[in-house]
Amino acid sequence: MTREPELTSPVDLCLPGGRLNPAAVGWTRRPLHSSGLRGWGRAKRWEYWGIVTPDHIVGLVASSLDYAGVHGLYVLERATGRETRKDVVVPLALGARFPARSGAGEVTARGGGLTIAIRQRPDGSTVRAAAEGVRLDVEVPLPPGHESLGVVVPWSARRFQYTVKDVGRPVRGTLELRGRTYEVGGPEAFAVLDHGRGKWPYAVTWNWAAGAAPGRAVQLGGRWTDGTGATENALFVDGRLHKIGEELRWTYDRADWLRPWRIEGERVDVRFRPFHEKASRTNLGVVANETHQCFGRFSGRATADDGTELDLDGLVGWAEEARNRW
Repeated sequence: MTREPELTSPVDLCLPGGRLNPAAVGWTRRPLHSSGLRGWGRAKRWEYWGIVTPDHIVGLVASSLDYAGVHGLYVLERATGRETRKDVVVPLALGARFPARSGAGEVTARGGGLTIAIRQRPDGSTVRAAAEGVRLDVEVPLPPGHESLGVVVPWSARRFQYTVKDVGRPVRGTLELRGRTYEVGGPEAFAVLDHGRGKWPYAVTWNWAAGAAPGRAVQLGGRWTDGTGATENALFVDGRLHKIGEELRWTYDRADWLRPWRIEGERVDVRFRPFHEKASRTNLGVVANETHQCFGRFSGRATADDGTELDLDGLVGWAEEARNRW
């Protein structure tokens, strides 16, 4: 078990010289960190939104990796397994803009026929993205009292990451796909945010799982936080965060990604059964990425802060492995 402090006041992620601010290390229930990254040196900035509906799963990412912007828009049609995707690489991340604080300001990215525009306000976010044959236009309200997990992961004073994982947000709007318009919304539709700012080691592997159903959500991570004293694990009950401060054991078959996964710890015993694998690979020489993101259904249990066991059966979402050289 880790002993991570909960932070309750705004704080700068970096000291004036660009190193990690020791006072920023901890976790939060709402975004309180201002990133203030300076210079190059493997600085990474991204916004990822995943949206799950009974008919579709949508993912969009805007990112700056210093030397390149890597942006994407993805749609899975759940009934058929058909994928629509647009991925672009923009040299030096030209035209991309990322605010210093999660939940405030605008994110923009464009290139290669793809545009992404995210407007963040205190009451929620507007998320828009468009490419040939696909257009997304949704509102993601922020309900009163809804909590998210913010964590600073400290590898060293020069290598660190701030992440916000916000799982189970309501979402409403439209998805246009190959000339047909679909309404997005209802109790079975939800959105997930992954906000990231930091300076990374060259080679990193991570696991990430997120799933939700009405009134319940789970956020689980692994490998990239091991040994840092920080974790990104949480249970959400009616929007209230229950921080799980332990490193979890992930078991899955890298030769067959669609076999069941298992994620275990003292407060977590989760089984994940995939129904679709999204594989992504990028190889730019010394820079490379391989991600296997599996969409599926959760079962098992997780324990709340008061010792109550929560049934996770019926949660829908994803589990993934990502290997990066960047």
